[in-house]
Amino acid sequence: MHIRKMVAPAAVLIAMTVVMAWAMIGPGAVLAGSDGQKSFQQLAGLEGNWAGKGSEGQPVEVSFRMTAAGSALMSEIHGKGPENMITMFHMDGDRLLVTHYCGAGNQPRMKVIAADAKSVSFEFVDGTNIKPGDGHMQRLIITQPDANHHIEEWVFLDHGTEHKEIFTLERTK
Repeated sequence: MHIRKMVAPAAVLIAMTVVMAWAMIGPGAVLAGSDGQKSFQQLAGLEGNWAGKGSEGQPVEVSFRMTAAGSALMSEIHGKGPENMITMFHMDGDRLLVTHYCGAGNQPRMKVIAADAKSVSFEFVDGTNIKPGDGHMQRLIITQPDANHHIEEWVFLDHGTEHKEIFTLERTK
């Protein structure tokens, strides 16, 4: 009888520990999944046309539009001639990914590494048409101080050297 009383509390303790662990881990896992969707919805708010300046004061225009039945957000950086670049933001399960169709002729993919209410940061995962040492987009940070302004920080990695371009943009319509 004495052993039985010890086993029952131990079983209850184990069950409570499992429930508490699930309560701590389970919702966190759900939140992690919803963070990607939350970031996607945040970026969807960029839909429309934007104009501004690059790092060296050069004019730049960017447009965002939802496509593929709302499953992808397309950004187009408008340049002169073949300099246009397209970036597609889309969900892959619970995570938000970016595929950038670059003027360098390659297509780097990046995943979210950090996000909050004002910014989303992406880091290189892999890509197509990228040989060892080839230059490619390594990082993208989009910051939205308010609904009518945003900043895009693009980092291009070329033979171990990072080159940064920052677009400061304002909504045009």
